[in-house]
Amino acid sequence: MKASDIVPLRAARPVPLTRMGFGGAPLGNLYRKVPEADAQAAVRAAWEAGIRYFDTAPQYGLGRSEERIGAVLAGFGRSAFTLSTKIGRLLVDCAPHEVTPEAFVDVPQKRIVFDYSYDGVMRSHEESLGRLGLDAVDVLLVHDVDVVSQGSREASDARVRELFDRGGYRALVELRDAGIVKAIGAGVNEWEVCERLMGLGDFDCFLLAGRYTLLEQEALDSFLPLCVARDVAIILGGPYNSGILATGAVEGARYNYAPAPPVILDRVRRIEAVCADHGVRLVEAALQFVVGHPAVRTVIPGAANASEVAANVAIFSQRLPDALWSDLKAAGLLRQDAPTPGGT
Repeated sequence: MKASDIVPLRAARPVPLTRMGFGGAPLGNLYRKVPEADAQAAVRAAWEAGIRYFDTAPQYGLGRSEERIGAVLAGFGRSAFTLSTKIGRLLVDCAPHEVTPEAFVDVPQKRIVFDYSYDGVMRSHEESLGRLGLDAVDVLLVHDVDVVSQGSREASDARVRELFDRGGYRALVELRDAGIVKAIGAGVNEWEVCERLMGLGDFDCFLLAGRYTLLEQEALDSFLPLCVARDVAIILGGPYNSGILATGAVEGARYNYAPAPPVILDRVRRIEAVCADHGVRLVEAALQFVVGHPAVRTVIPGAANASEVAANVAIFSQRLPDALWSDLKAAGLLRQDAPTPGGT
């Protein structure tokens, strides 16, 4: 399996994705400041490794990730890569005390305004093009209408209603129908809202942050089979559950953006032990497991510098033994119905 292998986002409206993409959140200074030289080197390293799919969002560093990715990609032919960004958060100039950095540091003096209306979608799209310095994006995703991001089911439901009742979905469809973007979808932190969106509109893909990993396979019950049946692609972000599947069960390990609870630490230790029996690192198993499912077209681990890109590519390229997956299933650490890269 190579990072540079090409798969279509959707058969009916083919958009090429490399089997591994580039997740742009770290370039927004996620948790720590990333020097400009490191950010540019990370994008170039991804390109040199054959990666041709790049994802970003206005939220990531309040525009900084879009600016950094666009500055490098502008040096390549526009038709040579696939780029996605997101709508839902407008960036507004503000006073210093009003800045809303969320998990990002050293950000521009902006505050976030959630807006999933028709005008909000169109404005967000145009402003993203300005920050990117490009004339088009390929995939436009509705960002964070999930419970995790909005704080409650009621708030999530309200954002979904806003998207459909105030014209945001209509704006996305118009952009796709006009060929201004090639595909539309959503980038969220839970599969349940994706399943709901599929019942309300025609979406090409979903960028799912976690929710289908070595630690979480509930999406196999209904959502992922539905994606296969409808040819809806999954772009898998967060394959490490925000850290623990890369670091292992070490002190301070993070699971879904918070300190990992004891039950998760114990499960990860057990998975690590099975991996060790096969001479496999946990991080290798975590990154490769997710692309075993036919709905998952690409995985997009983040990287803040060239060495992290190289590490991701090397990890992804390792040939893992089929017996690893069968042993994880035998130990009750992986669902029996989970497709795996080896086909077991």
